[in-house]
This record gives sequence, C-alpha cells and structure tokens, in this order.
Amino acid sequence: MPVYQLNEEIAFPDPEDANADGLLAVGGDLSSDRLLVAYSLGIFPWFDEHSPILWWSPNPRLILEPHKLKVSKSFRRVLRQKKYRVVFDHHFDEVIHECAHTSRKHEEGTWITNEMEDAYIDLFHQGIAHSVEVYDDIELVGGLYGLSLGKAFFGESMFFKKRDASKVALYYLCSELKKWGFHFIDAQVETDHLLSLGAEKISRTDFLRRLDGALASPTCKGKWIKNIQYEF
Repeated sequence: MPVYQLNEEIAFPDPEDANADGLLAVGGDLSSDRLLVAYSLGIFPWFDEHSPILWWSPNPRLILEPHKLKVSKSFRRVLRQKKYRVVFDHHFDEVIHECAHTSRKHEEGTWITNEMEDAYIDLFHQGIAHSVEVYDDIELVGGLYGLSLGKAFFGESMFFKKRDASKVALYYLCSELKKWGFHFIDAQVETDHLLSLGAEKISRTDFLRRLDGALASPTCKGKWIKNIQYEF
C-alpha cells in the first residue's frame, strides 16, 4: 500500500489502506480539527523530532475494556496502603510534560515533541483531552493522558516516578470509565505491560467497527474535575 502525502485539506485516506507496519499517511499538521478527524477515523500521529508528522492505523490494534483491567493481589495491597492522592484534569500540562521527559528503559528520546505537547494542551482547553494525576503529598509522581470522544478513550502516554503510580492512574481511569459506560480504551500498539493488565489485540476492522459504535454516543466534554478526587 502507498503512504499518502497529506496537504492542507483536512482529510485522510481509508484507515484500512495503511501499510503492513500500520503507517497510513505523512504530512499535514497537528491542528485540533485535523486531530479530531484523525481520531474519529481510528488514526493517530506518532513521530519524533527528526521526522515529518506520521499518521498510523495499525493492525492489529490494542484495546483495554475498562471492566477487564486485571488487578493482582499485590496491586490490591498497594491500593489499600492509601499512599497516593488521585485527581483528574488539574495539571494536564505537567502530566504531558512528564510523559515527554521521564526516562524509560530501552527508550531514547521522545515522540512527544514540543509541537505535540502544544497540540494536546489545546485539546485539553477544549475539553477533549484529559489527564489522571497521582500525587504523593504534593509531588506529582505518576499519571496519564488521552482523548475522549463519544464512549472511547484514546490513551496516549503514561509515566511514573514512584512504583505503581502509573498503574494507579490507569486503575482509577478505568473505574470512572466503567461508571460512564465507555466501551474501551484505545491502547494503540501492543506492549507486554498492557497485555499483562488485560488489554487485548483485535483486528483493525473490528476496532473500526467498535469505534463507530462508541462514537454514536455524545462526548463528555469539559474538565473531568468535579467529584473526581480519590484520597486513599
């Protein structure tokens, strides 16, 4: 399959036309309008500072249904220790910045460029992007961020500075998404860590079908800050 070159028009080729690696298109921009069209089609940007903007639609796709999150006995003990405080949408900019700059094993550099940070912060101010933040006293020690459209949450990245902090963020995200009837979290591409937590691989065709169903519901826009704060 060819890789499509995008222009100023906010339009994408059929996501099923992605190549074997999942790469669909190159170019365009990270405007809010383009990003929202992309995600609604099951397409997301993923690139680094040394490449042009790359747009992906992988096959298979990794998703996590909120009610299928695996909670081990050891992690339940972590939750009972009441060590952390969890809040939503208080400091989105800090979360995405930490996701970009917290070092990870076996990874060099980051795909969350300054341009990406600015684009998703803009979506946060529009009530589309959201963060889950984990604090130890007043220190931000873990979290995640992503986008909400319809009843789908598109997970983008997570980080931790203290053990289990990102897992705590995911646990409480799933807790809220279950209450609100969300269909799935889009985890994009396979990782052993997410598979161990209950994520599953599905075909791109199945993912796009499920996405259409999730987008039939209205989007929960605005800050997810009211009545969402866990002291534990």
